[in-house]
Amino acid sequence: MNMESDFHMAKGEGETSYINNSRIQQKALLETEVVLEKAVREVRMDLHQPVMTAVDLGCSSGKNTLFFVSKVIKVLGHDSDEKSRCNPVELQFFLNGLPGNNFNHVFRSLERFKESITARHKENTPLPPFYIAGLPGSYYTRLFPRQSCHLFHSSFCLHWRSRVPAGLEEGGREYLNEGNIYIAKTTPAGVAELYQRQFQNDMLLFLKLRYEELVLGGQMVLTFLGRKYEDIYNNGYLNHPWGLLARSLQSLVEDGLVKKEKLDSFNLPIYTPSINEVKAVIGQSELFNVSHIKLFESNWDPHDDSQGDDAHNAIQSAINIAKSLRTVFGPLLASHFGESL
Repeated sequence: MNMESDFHMAKGEGETSYINNSRIQQKALLETEVVLEKAVREVRMDLHQPVMTAVDLGCSSGKNTLFFVSKVIKVLGHDSDEKSRCNPVELQFFLNGLPGNNFNHVFRSLERFKESITARHKENTPLPPFYIAGLPGSYYTRLFPRQSCHLFHSSFCLHWRSRVPAGLEEGGREYLNEGNIYIAKTTPAGVAELYQRQFQNDMLLFLKLRYEELVLGGQMVLTFLGRKYEDIYNNGYLNHPWGLLARSLQSLVEDGLVKKEKLDSFNLPIYTPSINEVKAVIGQSELFNVSHIKLFESNWDPHDDSQGDDAHNAIQSAINIAKSLRTVFGPLLASHFGESL
């Protein structure tokens, strides 16, 4: 599996596209809105130059793409004083994603976004000058010159690994995680440790790269899937959707539509750490201080903001979850099993 070429959200604007199935990601953005606002204000206070460079790492396309941009603009415009009105901070935004990202859709939406944010802005608070550029590439590589960025933001991305853990790749002598596609109840402890080690290595690399790119006093706001329990098997909770996906693939094997070897050789390049694991790897890096860390829970049904347990809601919820999973994992499955799946 080649992450740079194989991994991307479902493209287009149809019913199964990421653009129309990214409400879970939107919930995460809204949940962390206050933290982002605080980070922007702190960066502004420490800014000693006329340009602020802000980066959205792992952005995709759709309604959520420019949320980060609009929030930074709104905070700086709202907080502007007489001095800053005479010499407004100019904003340079970079939208980063893998080369397979639907950048064309992002670029097509920029003109409409500029018109919208200008119309919403109050007359007595001038709109800060801003410039937006796309930046293809993996955030597990260097993306910027040394000490050139003031703010990094990443939402719903850092649970993705740079690769499938070494030892689980297709073509090995044996399939260590037979019948599973992630960490499940029947996953051997050694395989779970491979996933854990891949997370540690990836996160240490990510922190090192961003430390080199951040200016002194720069900030990062990072939101990603984690698990509630220290137990790496997480009591089956967060791993449940991946388990359902694995069972669906197993049923295709039983029906003769997918070869068993194809399933056994497929593992998701993902890892959902606990809060203590995140703290430990940040401490190991000795590069950053954590000013705020929080675990928050969200319903797997992107359209369920309340609780409902009748049969109709249960069926509709299952459909909503399936659509959400398909828009994220569909391209990876197609790459490994073939488009006919």
